[in-house]
Amino acid sequence: MLTGRMAAQPLPADVIRDANTRYHDDAAAHYDAKWGIDYGEIGRTQVVGKLAKALGGDVPRFGRALEIGAGTGYFSLNLLQAGVIEEAVATDISPGMLETLQANARTLGLEVETVACDAEALPFEDASFDLVFGHAVLHHIPDLGRAFREIRRVLRPGGTFAFAGEPSRLGDRLAQVPKRGATLLAPLWRAALRARPARDPGRHGDADPELGEIVDVHAFTPDELARHARDAGLDAVRVRGEELLANWFGWTNRTLEATAEPDDVPMAWCRYAFHGYLLFQALDRRLLEGRLPAAVFYNLMIAGRRAA
Repeated sequence: MLTGRMAAQPLPADVIRDANTRYHDDAAAHYDAKWGIDYGEIGRTQVVGKLAKALGGDVPRFGRALEIGAGTGYFSLNLLQAGVIEEAVATDISPGMLETLQANARTLGLEVETVACDAEALPFEDASFDLVFGHAVLHHIPDLGRAFREIRRVLRPGGTFAFAGEPSRLGDRLAQVPKRGATLLAPLWRAALRARPARDPGRHGDADPELGEIVDVHAFTPDELARHARDAGLDAVRVRGEELLANWFGWTNRTLEATAEPDDVPMAWCRYAFHGYLLFQALDRRLLEGRLPAAVFYNLMIAGRRAA
């Protein structure tokens, strides 16, 4: 979720990096449960589908891949299981997230190299990856120009980059409508479910909500996002939008859920919210994506390559 911080005076880059580290360290233990992360068939289908959409076609097989802002491993681990990538290196500014990622990898019987580092200074040799990718990470990075130059540097000639889940400026404004509506309906919703009001509304595990006001530093127009990549020397840059109805449905439910004690939200509601989200995702994909301007969608995805 975006915050008012992005409209305010930017904070120093080192403050933003420190806030991202501490916030995501604290959120790591509860992250997969909060967002319904799946490492089975549904998760693999979601992740491969997003990569295919970003690339604009079939997903080839990649050799060595680098994920930036890997979190608990949702993308890297599912791409490994799907056979899309042969070797995964996962980075994150949060050591706590990478500890959870390694625990997930052990459970799945997968091997992943993890490196805690800043996306603006990647500790890898030039031209060492066939694919560089990430999800919902670019909007956390203070110096995007430097980060994209690092992405180009570590890509092999002819290599591919792809990022999804980046907030659209207009899409985020549109999403405020269902959020406000859900806030007004929340007392009636809790009464119907016999749920107690949340002691810490919207809290992300043990993460400090005040840090949450700092970690999101960008929202993009499609042109702005593409310009960052092109200015870094990347080629064949393509930006498209994803999720409109699914986003409105999802934010309505998340806003309601954030007002209640988590243990009071029944499993039947969780199933409804999850399967409804998948349904609206499919409607977006079939009816709206590719027909409406990318800017109106909540999420932007960008892909391209380093010239051979």
